[in-house]
Amino acid sequence: MKPIGRIAVCTALFLVALAAFAQQVKTDFDHQANFSQYKTYSWQEIKPANSLWDARIKNAVDAQLTAKGWTQVPSGGDVALVAIKATETQRSLQTFYDGFGGGWGWRGFGGMGQATTTEQDYKEGTLVVDMYDAKTKQLIWRGSTEDALSNKAEKNEKNLDKGVAKMFKKFPPESGKS
Repeated sequence: MKPIGRIAVCTALFLVALAAFAQQVKTDFDHQANFSQYKTYSWQEIKPANSLWDARIKNAVDAQLTAKGWTQVPSGGDVALVAIKATETQRSLQTFYDGFGGGWGWRGFGGMGQATTTEQDYKEGTLVVDMYDAKTKQLIWRGSTEDALSNKAEKNEKNLDKGVAKMFKKFPPESGKS
């Protein structure tokens, strides 16, 4: 395989591996909810409790909601917020080829090449933010962000801020009611 071909294969493998570690953000909402009626919110809880990350999560969400014109109140807000965070160990398998030998369409489908597969464990963090209508107690909005965690708290905090910003990018949603 020519050096340019090897670079292309390595780049493709790198992009596939990078995509596996890319931050995933999802949102959903009650299409019957009238989001224009909500102006205030109160935090209910963050599960499981961890004072360092509780404050970081609250700060990230508060910054987004304040930018949208919402106001946090200690209790009795129009919306009740609950955040759930979790970490899980994931396993990634990466296979690299040395570039020698065959393959489909190149000298048959055999050869002297070698493939090396390595396992890599990594921690993945998930944050789910739920919004409940305080009067009806019905879930009206859910956002989640999922990303690989670093061993560096500063990097995790930047990823948290980035994920929460993506989560609230199109907030409040257009609702079916007016």
